[in-house]
Amino acid sequence: MTIRDAAVEAYREALPALVASLVGGLIAGVVLTGMRAELREVPGLLVLVPALLATRGNVYGSLGARIATALHQGLIEPRVTAGDRRLRAAAAAALGNGLLASAFAAVAAFLVLTVLGAQVAPVGVLVAIAVLAGLLSGVVLVAVVVSVVFAGYRRGHNPDTLVGPIVTTTGDVFGVLFLLVAVRTVLAVVEVL
Repeated sequence: MTIRDAAVEAYREALPALVASLVGGLIAGVVLTGMRAELREVPGLLVLVPALLATRGNVYGSLGARIATALHQGLIEPRVTAGDRRLRAAAAAALGNGLLASAFAAVAAFLVLTVLGAQVAPVGVLVAIAVLAGLLSGVVLVAVVVSVVFAGYRRGHNPDTLVGPIVTTTGDVFGVLFLLVAVRTVLAVVEVL
């Protein structure tokens, strides 16, 4: 196989995922545009959005890379089984890291905005929104990453070319969607209390 053949194959495998990523990014933008009222109601939330979306890509991109490496090394089989402790441990670690990173991002946004003298929602509200959105999107991202990596591997595709665009797309779309759900849920709970 020549370098040109390898490049053509990589682009052929990755192009559908990149197109899906483009469409998913546009959908996430439309959902974010529809969140104007929530963004006004929770000062500081807009500052938190890029951090939360980047967290999804970083954490679950690493999960996809770990799974792809384990598949290439023959450490796991390309199917979901309840007894696969390596897969369970990787998924649990990714979900835990995602929740910790979300909480950290919320606290950091609160502190930075407070130091700058900007109006900001209470730290508890920001953390609750970030963690709830992180939990909901994390569960979906674990399922999508595992499914896509395994399906691609079984079909003879290199999972490494699929993980990046798929995680980006899924993380953006579900990240923004579940951020909206989390904001509405947390605000409803705060209103009741």
